[in-house]
Amino acid sequence: MMEDSSIEQDNGDNLQPSELGTKEYWNAVYERDKVNYENHGDVGEVWFGEDSELRILRWLQMNVDVEKRIIDLGCGNGMMLVELAREGYKELTGNDYSRKAIDLCKNILQSQSFDKIKLMVLDLTEDCHNLRNFNVALDKGTYDAISLNPDNATAKKKKYIKNVSEMLTTDGFFIVTSCNWTEKELIRQISSEFNHFQTIPTPSFSFGGKVGNIISSVVFKKK
Repeated sequence: MMEDSSIEQDNGDNLQPSELGTKEYWNAVYERDKVNYENHGDVGEVWFGEDSELRILRWLQMNVDVEKRIIDLGCGNGMMLVELAREGYKELTGNDYSRKAIDLCKNILQSQSFDKIKLMVLDLTEDCHNLRNFNVALDKGTYDAISLNPDNATAKKKKYIKNVSEMLTTDGFFIVTSCNWTEKELIRQISSEFNHFQTIPTPSFSFGGKVGNIISSVVFKKK
């Protein structure tokens, strides 16, 4: 993905719909991963890789106290929660709209003796009023998946961003890692509720005289 490229998808705000944006797809993925974990101990994919998790962890360690409340949005298999718990973060919550993901996540957390981490099944593109007072919200691919939803992705993205803003405390942080959107595109799309605070450096590449990043990892602060 070229950071400085002028190529945009439908004015930069929409992507081509894909099955990767549907709950049915992710239910099937996590059902398979749950079986693999139970039979072979394989936790499944670490979204964007372990290096991406490490970059986020390092930023949190420098900026967020271990007593602060952190929620992982679209937590999947829960490996980000595992790493946060290992680093001493105590007030952790995982959320996913796929019950299959939460089932897998629960099994993995229990095997790591982190069963006190709170988990919930909730679709954040719909009305939700029971999430409040978090200091940090983490998104590692969830905004990407919402952007690929075949059923009015634009409206779902707006609702999601609004819900994230409402669940955070004043000056709360929203950290978004994406392989579909550049830093500039994320800043533009999320600016209704958040200000750009910092960009976490990610590996870059050059092609045809342009410099780009395979993924973008951007820290936002609630307005």
